[in-house]
Amino acid sequence: MSTAPARRVASSDPATAREGNDVSYDGEEIGLLGWQMPEELRAMRDMLRKFMTGQVRPAEEALPSDSYEFPKDVLEGLRRQARELGIWCVQSPVEHGGAGLGLLGQVVVAEEAAKCRMGAYVPAGGAFGFDPPNVIFKGSADQIARYAVPCIARGDKTFVAISEPSGGSDPARAIRTRAVRDGDHYVLNGTKVWITGAGQATWGVVFARTGDPQARGGITSFIVDIGTPGLTLEPIDVIRSYSPYQLTFEDCRIPVANRLGEEGQGFALAEDWLVHQRVPYAATCIGTAQAALDIALDWARDRETFGKKLAEHQAIQWMLADSEVDLRAARLLVYQAAWRAERGANIKLEASVAKLFASEAANRVVDRCVQILGGMGVAKELPLERWFRETRIKRIGEGPSEVHRMVIARDLIRNGSREVD
Repeated sequence: MSTAPARRVASSDPATAREGNDVSYDGEEIGLLGWQMPEELRAMRDMLRKFMTGQVRPAEEALPSDSYEFPKDVLEGLRRQARELGIWCVQSPVEHGGAGLGLLGQVVVAEEAAKCRMGAYVPAGGAFGFDPPNVIFKGSADQIARYAVPCIARGDKTFVAISEPSGGSDPARAIRTRAVRDGDHYVLNGTKVWITGAGQATWGVVFARTGDPQARGGITSFIVDIGTPGLTLEPIDVIRSYSPYQLTFEDCRIPVANRLGEEGQGFALAEDWLVHQRVPYAATCIGTAQAALDIALDWARDRETFGKKLAEHQAIQWMLADSEVDLRAARLLVYQAAWRAERGANIKLEASVAKLFASEAANRVVDRCVQILGGMGVAKELPLERWFRETRIKRIGEGPSEVHRMVIARDLIRNGSREVD
């Protein structure tokens, strides 16, 4: 169980550690890119911080260090408050029961919500509910009513199944799961891997090939219920506390009514989901790394070695300075991508830049913070060792760093280098 440490350790509350030095969202800082955070988003951010420091983080203290969910009664209480605050299922449209935030608002929520122990995996421990994948809202009115609306009302988990053993980084070619039309059903056969949330979900979106197996494209998406005959799930043990799943489809019959869009439109839907998911995902990297830096700062200010404060040693100062630079740069890239999306821009390139830099910067920051705390950095009574494991996964999830470098390089070669507009 999480208990108060017997020796003097750094505060794990980033709100108090950084009080009076809040530059993360300062309008003049971000205004360098030509925009300023709207006042309503600032107010929402401040409200979120109070909710996180006053409700979410104290609830975590009663849990084991590697917990990835709250007890049911605790979660229901947190969710009740989140609904009252208007931060429930923040990505989902208002007309279907969500908060309907744009990408900029989603980034604000994601960064703040990631500043808790389990936040690097599930921001705020699921207190804000779980948004269904945005592709469901491109489905029919019947599909939205049957799947999206009940999911939002309950805050249920869902899953998106793209990656396969043949290679998850190039889904247009690597997808081998087949969907063959048979009357008013499709028959699915194949295997998906690394599927987050499948074990706790009631349904998800599965991408399967309906076209030429050798061609790029020909992908179609389907809504698949957990419990469909022929579908089996198996957890995959990884370095974090929570397991993704392998999904195996053996002659699974999926009604035609559960096809999302037309045949062959699935890859476009997958790209839309991936691009817009990457920006809040990158924001969670920033939130976790910021929380880690706040702990390291508190520790460096208080800890004494060789007759002086740890913060007075140049080696420590440089690690702190480099971490601050990493975080400022990552934050600007993430907020710029969200800002452009809200103005209708195609942000495929910006999303890759933001995800690549933020995930790698978070790794560097958390690694430095572990080093600054020494033995306490890997002690389970503080969240740093868990964040160290979680942020390592961030360089793989939502597209590995190498794929994003490929996307950026292709755009650079095709269009040349250009200034931010």
